[in-house]
Amino acid sequence: MAGMCSDYTVNPPEETFVQHATSFEQVHALVADEFSIEEGFLDHGVPTFYVKLTSESKNTFLRLMKRLDAIGFIPFLREEKGKFVLRITSKPPVKPSRISTNLLLFLATIGTTLLTGYLIAPSDWVDPIVGAITFTVSLLAVVGIHELSHKFAANRHRVEATAPYFIPGPPPPFGIGTFGAVIQQKSLAPNKDALFDLGISGPLIGFAVAVIVTVIGILISLTSSVIPPEATLLPSPLFFDFIIRMLASAGFLQGGPFILLHPVAFAGWVGMFVTVINLIPAGMLDGGHAVRGLLGRKANSILPFIAIIILLVLNFSLYWLIAIIAFFFSMQRHPGPLDDVSKLTTSRKLAAIFLVAIFVLCIAPSPDFLKFIENFLGLFKSV
Repeated sequence: MAGMCSDYTVNPPEETFVQHATSFEQVHALVADEFSIEEGFLDHGVPTFYVKLTSESKNTFLRLMKRLDAIGFIPFLREEKGKFVLRITSKPPVKPSRISTNLLLFLATIGTTLLTGYLIAPSDWVDPIVGAITFTVSLLAVVGIHELSHKFAANRHRVEATAPYFIPGPPPPFGIGTFGAVIQQKSLAPNKDALFDLGISGPLIGFAVAVIVTVIGILISLTSSVIPPEATLLPSPLFFDFIIRMLASAGFLQGGPFILLHPVAFAGWVGMFVTVINLIPAGMLDGGHAVRGLLGRKANSILPFIAIIILLVLNFSLYWLIAIIAFFFSMQRHPGPLDDVSKLTTSRKLAAIFLVAIFVLCIAPSPDFLKFIENFLGLFKSV
């Protein structure tokens, strides 16, 4: 798994404002400089304002956020009972990160993925040491670039986030050497645009890297007319299968209908598998970020179960564990952005189509499901 998580609670902290050195009048003046205030008051010690919005309110909120940040406050903009409510709270302290923890986890993940690559390398035609190194470099490139894309998006929108935490995992037969990586988000996204960018950046770039790794891996894999007795059959993601067919039609794959995957190709397969996990629209997964920014809170509570059902129908044996994990993620309520009122830009709405396409292309249907579809289409044609 690769993605972002947050240590923020859903609701703004109700801290007594009168204990802060800044007066209510000072905050009122800052808000009045940016918004038209209908009413302003202290609600349980929290400065609260009913404001009027305009077509420029998205940029207005960003300016106010920057000015409040300079004096240690953050704004929350919500729509409640037909009114636009702006609450100002003290900015919570950010716990410093220890880069040594990131480094130790990264080194541990290198060790577990090296062992995995060594174990999965077909020793009769791939040197296990070479297999270990190429698998590790390929897989960590997919996961690492995915996470760095999140980090760049966070920096662009001034969202405080840690460096990636790589998570080592067990080698075969119990795992693939890693559980992916995660970035901890230490502040909320300023608006829906930023939240959507945080969600889409990792899967979009990570998928592109997975495709490159897959193409390279397939080109250096072997073809065979028979399946070796010790081989493990992997369900093929739709785009993984498409790449194989394209390379075969171009004459790069000859010698038989079966492909003995090089560890690099397996890393590409894992990259597509991880992409499906992260694009499930649940909780703080990447898909959860994107859907929360695109469709709002209600869709974020419904779509996870639709996606889980689809995966289980397509390939229960491959996705049952992922479905359980996604279910628990869906139980976590997404905090949303600071400005939960402004709309997502049109270009980002169009970009959501690419996310859906990537999710579909990375799904690996089971042979039984494909056979069912084939029989159904055959029945339909006969009628």
